[in-house]
Amino acid sequence: MIKHRWKLKETPDEKSVLVLADSLNITNSLAGLLIHRGINNFFEAKSFFRPSLDSLFDPFLMNGMHEASHRVISALTSNEKICVYGDYDVDGTCSAALMYLFLKELGANVDTYIPNRLTEGYGISIQSLDIIKERGTKLLISVDCGITAVEEIDYANSLGIDTIVCDHHQPKEQIPKAVAVLDPLKPGCNYPFKYLSGAGVAFKLASAVGSSIGKKEMALKYLDLVALAGAADIVPLVSENRILVREGLEIINTNPRPGIAALIKSARMEPGNLTAGQIVFTIAPRINAVGRLGDANRAVELFTTDDPQKAVQLAQVLEDENSKRRTIDEATFSHAIDIVESTINLENDLGIVLHDDGWHPGVIGIVASRLVEKFHKPTVMLTTIDGVAKGSARSIPGFNIYDALQECEDLLLQFGGHEAAAGLAVEIDKLGNFRTRFNEILKRDMKEEQILPEVKIDFKLSFSEISPKFLRILDQFAPFGPGNMRPVFLSENVSVVYPPKIVGSNHLITCFRQNGNDKIFDAIGFNLGSFAECIDKEKNLVDIVYTIETVNKDGRSFPQIRIKDINVKENGTANVK
Repeated sequence: MIKHRWKLKETPDEKSVLVLADSLNITNSLAGLLIHRGINNFFEAKSFFRPSLDSLFDPFLMNGMHEASHRVISALTSNEKICVYGDYDVDGTCSAALMYLFLKELGANVDTYIPNRLTEGYGISIQSLDIIKERGTKLLISVDCGITAVEEIDYANSLGIDTIVCDHHQPKEQIPKAVAVLDPLKPGCNYPFKYLSGAGVAFKLASAVGSSIGKKEMALKYLDLVALAGAADIVPLVSENRILVREGLEIINTNPRPGIAALIKSARMEPGNLTAGQIVFTIAPRINAVGRLGDANRAVELFTTDDPQKAVQLAQVLEDENSKRRTIDEATFSHAIDIVESTINLENDLGIVLHDDGWHPGVIGIVASRLVEKFHKPTVMLTTIDGVAKGSARSIPGFNIYDALQECEDLLLQFGGHEAAAGLAVEIDKLGNFRTRFNEILKRDMKEEQILPEVKIDFKLSFSEISPKFLRILDQFAPFGPGNMRPVFLSENVSVVYPPKIVGSNHLITCFRQNGNDKIFDAIGFNLGSFAECIDKEKNLVDIVYTIETVNKDGRSFPQIRIKDINVKENGTANVK
């Protein structure tokens, strides 16, 4: 098991904590959590706990928005054929569904196109443009892709197809010659918030079009799709994203569209209490599965149908595909671990680069993420497609894998993505050179503190502070995600109420109390089963690092500790990390 460094955040100024705690009538620890998030007074706290759609930025602040909205309105007026071109993941399919439904509601002649991951690959392709041209398309709106499609958009121009790019990925030096390019990361774009999801950018275009034709509120009904995309694509849940995801979750939990309702039911989840975390771990894999193993148009169809019976049938398709994906995933993961442990010097190599002809291209991104979690090393997983090694790269926190791949650009056929994740293609005979270069870059650029994984702790907490009011306020910090992670606490000198048990595949369950206090909390630690043998109920006190979650079961709610790490004390002495 990987050792972790515990890093307790610096305690905020005591006077500031007391003033904020008093103004909000909350505990000092909750006030400290707010200050860690840059919230220092009553009014900032009010905005944080009650985020408002009124705080969203004007879509016309985005460079190219005037041209984009004008061209969409022109296509609507002239009844031109519009094609919404998406990607095969959650963000891409939600973006495509959003834009399709919005334009359809305005009476547009519109269809969608999602490329097949296995036969076409990511993004706009020459092959797809020929198909779109045959459909009579005059305007192509790409969502969650297109920012690097320079040659392809030149080809679209030659076919007489105008293009609007809605993307949120990192652009390269050359920007496509589209009618308009909407991307907050584009050089020269002064849009105040840079980290929208692909669906967030699509929503901005819909908002601009709606505003221009006197239907300013019309796009708001599609915030459920923005919330799914924002949570699943792991964008920072701050500023606009936090507002969009929070408002979208409200729609999902109170009045879900048929496709989302069917998806929640097929996943055997409790309707009405869906969180951003549940989207990431339960809903998103089902949506992604249909794109990983075949045709992601089935996800778009699920989101756009208004027929509850059809939605149930489509949700079952996603459920079945996800079951197949899990089977393939487990076999690939097991095989990958065998290769790592038999061929890679884990002490010397800071990165993992694996290639196998037989791996399914639809699961290697997931497996790369799991290898990062297991070995804490930036990981590249590749399979062979049409004689070329293609696959996915995943990084560790704080290391920019996109920049690392950019330094290998001369060895790559193509690449794209962002700091945490990327896709790439490399000629098979250059794999050895790429592996060597990649590890050289990691050795040069990775900081010592990045090599050993770190657990960041927000606050020391006594169990006596965990009251119903504390938990109610803590819940209001949601939605949780990058930039607004669920608070992590440290409680010291905690004892177990009964000997820990192992359940499932190496998960630890127990109950904790502190200082003989009456407050006892159920606890679970995923993949922490190895601690079960280390903790003696009669002899050992432990320090625990954890988050607190509210669990709903049999119609009642109760707090549960989610253990992140444990420090077992020897004979009452702290084993400080």
